[in-house]
Amino acid sequence: MRSTPELDARAGLDKLATYPFAVLTWVDDAGYPLSVAIEPTFESDRPAASFTAPAGLPVPTDREISLSGSHIRPQPGYGYDERRHVTVWGRASVVGERVTMTGGRAWGWDEAEVPFFEYSERSTGQSRKYFDALSRERGTPVKPRLSLGFLALRTTRLPFLTATIVPVVLGIAIAASHGSFDLATALLTVVGASLAQLAINVSNDVFDTAQGADDVNVTPTQFSGGSRVIQYGLVTFRQMATLGMALYLAAAVVGLALLAMRGSIELLVIGVVGFVVGLGYTAPPLKFVYRGLGEIAVAIGFGPLMLLGAYVVQTQGALRWEPFVASMPVALLVALILYVNEIPDRRADARAGKRTLPVRFSPATVVTGYRVAAATAYVVVALGVIAGILPMPTLLILLSIPLALRVSRGLLPNYDNPYGLMAVMGVNIKLHVVAGVTLIMAYAIVMLAAVLTPGVDLFLG
Repeated sequence: MRSTPELDARAGLDKLATYPFAVLTWVDDAGYPLSVAIEPTFESDRPAASFTAPAGLPVPTDREISLSGSHIRPQPGYGYDERRHVTVWGRASVVGERVTMTGGRAWGWDEAEVPFFEYSERSTGQSRKYFDALSRERGTPVKPRLSLGFLALRTTRLPFLTATIVPVVLGIAIAASHGSFDLATALLTVVGASLAQLAINVSNDVFDTAQGADDVNVTPTQFSGGSRVIQYGLVTFRQMATLGMALYLAAAVVGLALLAMRGSIELLVIGVVGFVVGLGYTAPPLKFVYRGLGEIAVAIGFGPLMLLGAYVVQTQGALRWEPFVASMPVALLVALILYVNEIPDRRADARAGKRTLPVRFSPATVVTGYRVAAATAYVVVALGVIAGILPMPTLLILLSIPLALRVSRGLLPNYDNPYGLMAVMGVNIKLHVVAGVTLIMAYAIVMLAAVLTPGVDLFLG
């Protein structure tokens, strides 16, 4: 059965024939709907069904009637599954006690053929038309609503701020281990970087909508497909664009304040490059993600730029190899969040000309790419320790390997199931957070060791 509302009447009746009985419905002369269960038989040579007239209820022949079948199976502690429904509309003719309905149009959905969430997304356009028609009829805007708090969370994708907080706090921790820490600028750095990410999140939705990528996506998930607030009519395109500009302006104000407080050319360069990379992720003419460069842009922006930016603020412009090398595993793992989240979006992205890596490559190649990149994140840390660039406690990151293995094993089995892949995407985000936290803990150990045992060197070589 197709996922669009309208079906061929013949197909609808064929589906209806699989149900043990049907519900006959029409609107009576007083305007009230009447429904009664019947047991129809179906004709093979034409789209028609016949049944015995229900006792005491004359079936009208001057208006449309319908036959419906539905099924749902409760699952204790889980909800429901095996959901399916079909309705066929047509006109009736009556001969004696026998009623024949000739089908004219049909509608239906079967969860076994189209998952519920995808079906809901495919119905978004129809829902928007309904609200538009209702708005015209009432003369006042009618649209779905969310509380301000939930709307703000969804619009900005606030829970994804871990992508910023991890590298920024790590950069501050490394600077503190080198004897440079200022609480006021540290807090400003976290706020400014967070505003920058929220601006990027919002602007990505704006540019993806403008270029059609989000509108054609019928398989969004909790972690992919954008916020959908424009598609659901919760926020207008203009409001979203205005919010994005306001967030960029707020981030710029904080950045300029930090620049004035620290006077660092290095910070200025990092800030300008970060702005170009963040906005150019989806915005023309750069459109990095549309050219298969999204992972590189994310790795640079949420790896070295964020971490070194935080480090430079604390050290007033000083740069060392240690924070750069420490940013590499963070960069790789945050890029892998995008990489995996692009998998359920790949068909819509391909239609919109968004040539992401999962669009370009086969499932086997994509999964291999994940494994190589994840392994590289751990190898970089190990080599950094061996070379004496990173302290030995950073090997705590190896504790996150089981999470990487869970993601690796879950990709292929769920590659074509966006909703089964959600759990894998959740673990992948957790991997980035856990790996980042272990690195932050490593530098907390370094600072604690410097206080308790000043003579102990936690670096090799």
